[in-house]
Amino acid sequence: MIKVTFFHDSNDVIKGFKLNGHAEYGEYGKDIVCSAVSALTVNTVNSIEHFTKDKFSCKNKSGHLEFELKSSASSSDTQLLLHSLKLGLQAIEKDYSTEYISVTSKEV
Repeated sequence: MIKVTFFHDSNDVIKGFKLNGHAEYGEYGKDIVCSAVSALTVNTVNSIEHFTKDKFSCKNKSGHLEFELKSSASSSDTQLLLHSLKLGLQAIEKDYSTEYISVTSKEV
């Protein structure tokens, strides 16, 4: 199962997210849930890097991704991208069940 946790403040400003695990929806190389999650997360990180000036750290290896914004304030573009990522992952969770992906939030 893929476990995704979004970290946000009391105003719902997303500060980062952590992703762990594999969906195991299908065989390796044909797992559409894992592919969808990977496409959404990698595109979000690449978009923040390319289209904004916000600084972040990102650790990525098989089945694990940690993203953290470096400044206390981030641009509205970055927030839009992160909230869009969260929405997309929640849609995958709804369509494919919490057996394969779980999306949660934690206030920090």
